[in-house]
Amino acid sequence: MTTAPAIQFYNSLSHGLEPFALPTDRPVTIYSCGPTVYDYAHIGNFRSFLFADLIRRFLEACGAEVRHVMNITDVGHMTEDTGEDKMAQAAKKLAEKKKADKKSGTVEEGQVEDPSDPYQIARFYEDAFLQDAKTLGMKLADEPENIPRATENVDGMLAMIHELLASGHAYKSEGGVVYYSVESFPEYGKLSGNTLDQLVAGQGGRVSEEEIAGKRHPADFLLWKPDTSHIMKWDSDLGTGYPGWHIECSVMARRLLGDTIDIHTGGEDLIFPHHECEIAQTRGATGEDRFAQFWMHARFLMVEGAKMSKSKGNFYTVRDVLGGKVTGREVHPGVLRYELTKSHYRANMNFTAKGLSDSAAAVRKLIEFKAKLKSEAGDATAEVDASHPAVAEFLAALGDDLNMSGALGALFPWVSGPHPDPAESLAAFEIMDSVLCTDPSAAAAGDATADAGEFDPTALCKKIDEARAAKDWAAADAARDELKAAGYEVRNDPSGTIAVKELA
Repeated sequence: MTTAPAIQFYNSLSHGLEPFALPTDRPVTIYSCGPTVYDYAHIGNFRSFLFADLIRRFLEACGAEVRHVMNITDVGHMTEDTGEDKMAQAAKKLAEKKKADKKSGTVEEGQVEDPSDPYQIARFYEDAFLQDAKTLGMKLADEPENIPRATENVDGMLAMIHELLASGHAYKSEGGVVYYSVESFPEYGKLSGNTLDQLVAGQGGRVSEEEIAGKRHPADFLLWKPDTSHIMKWDSDLGTGYPGWHIECSVMARRLLGDTIDIHTGGEDLIFPHHECEIAQTRGATGEDRFAQFWMHARFLMVEGAKMSKSKGNFYTVRDVLGGKVTGREVHPGVLRYELTKSHYRANMNFTAKGLSDSAAAVRKLIEFKAKLKSEAGDATAEVDASHPAVAEFLAALGDDLNMSGALGALFPWVSGPHPDPAESLAAFEIMDSVLCTDPSAAAAGDATADAGEFDPTALCKKIDEARAAKDWAAADAARDELKAAGYEVRNDPSGTIAVKELA
């Protein structure tokens, strides 16, 4: 039986570290806010998504069963009561750009048959997100039952809205718009630190005077808005219209995980207003004294020290990075995953080309270490659990609020040390690698023959060996340079020259 380490996580709700006890009679329940599928998810989004996957993998390595749910927001509206729907923005963007030069995040001609259909747009970008998630080793990508769509849960949203109306937590304004009354929930603001008197009218001018006039308090937030002209709308007894953004996560978390859950994750930008509103409406509907026991948030990602922005040219999707936009050559998925998870989730991360290079070296070392152990162990297997000294130190570090630097600081010295029993070391490493997922694509990393086109690295290696034997150093150097230019590391081996594909 796996012996779990002591675990403590930082709880955004209490603003401090708290012990996390693994349940013994049920799965750990985790809900993560997922993508709004009107564009490709960028690497900042995926830092948050992979952070949630890391929590799950760590808890599973500790012996826990985990039920993890992440929503797909395929209704494009966000927090504002007015303003253009993001799906409508995407439709305009696709229509305007269809015959123009395609830019990052734009669907190429023919991929969405009808850009005016928000469902086609949503499905295209949803598929893209799931492909990227699978490429980076997110377990949820293989669990469609745990990835609900907002558009398929509108009936549940209407049911919760009626519960909130009946309990006095919600009200109808003129025109039939339904709002949540923040004054009905005394703990509103506890997560974010906001107080009602700090929440000024309009939140920076984003809401019209007309909308403000329909609210009892400026911070009251939208639950349902009748609007027959909206790009995405549903018939209901509250009028044909659409739900507010916040209600969807409350409904999907409750339907799939229950009235209370263990952990809720997201990026720090979701603390307010989204997660604050989730707490208010869920507890208003359930009557429970909590919604999530732990609220955990990943900090922002910077790129080369600056905020990521398309106008600055430093905006990267997963596909951009893997395709070589940062490094000039293709990047192994394990390298990007490692880069996005190696720093502590509560510290701002600075994504750099140098960091990718460093991560590539680390991932290369781990992949080759595992291959060496497998070769030495042959068919031998060993039974290892979390009590193994290396595993115990690795998991103990992660048990301290996902201290990844501490975990890696335990792993790499062990990797570099002696391994008299390769079968035992392999079993121990596989537990740790089940958390890191260094090779999510299960690609033949390091296979010198696995290259596309007519380029033949094996032939060039042979050419180097033949040139050396003939003391034709210029020819040997030229072949070596050709391999390096193609993205290969050239190594000397007793059996001859070996070319190993660079990971970044």
